[in-house]
Amino acid sequence: MRKKRKKHGRSIFILLIFIFILLIYWKLNVPERDYSDVPMPTELNPIVKEKKDILVQKAGDIGIRTVITEDFRSIEEQDRLYEQGRTTDGSIVTNAKGGESYHNYGLAIDFALLDINGVVIWDMDYDGNGNGKSDWMEVVEIAKELGFQWGGDWANFKDYPHFQMDFGLTMKDLQKGKRPE
Repeated sequence: MRKKRKKHGRSIFILLIFIFILLIYWKLNVPERDYSDVPMPTELNPIVKEKKDILVQKAGDIGIRTVITEDFRSIEEQDRLYEQGRTTDGSIVTNAKGGESYHNYGLAIDFALLDINGVVIWDMDYDGNGNGKSDWMEVVEIAKELGFQWGGDWANFKDYPHFQMDFGLTMKDLQKGKRPE
């Protein structure tokens, strides 16, 4: 009985190795779809747009006035923004050149708060709805519930006003022409 189990175990192990080898062979030999003819987006992705509108509404429902300060951004606009603080006046606000930002693919938005006078502010401690919590972090919580990723969670260049949806696509995927389904 013990020999049968050992033999059966070896057979399963050999079968798994064979399947693994077949998967590797298939991955290496199946040509990847050519996305090079896929045009660059020219506006915010429809799903991101819908979630952006829901975000503003949900924040408003709890007394937080938000404004979307950026959404889709062309490659040319991204390059100009990248130059800020490097070759033009101002502070550095991005490390992404044109084609390296989720904004360029219509998958990112930036936000700010409006104070009681309607002035745009980026004060992460502001509590305009008076509930004892940071309005900024309440908006972040709503955005995450809607499926956005927050730039404030990034390890390196923290981008606190930034939300994005990558739909499982890396920057390399997007640059190759892949787009969300």
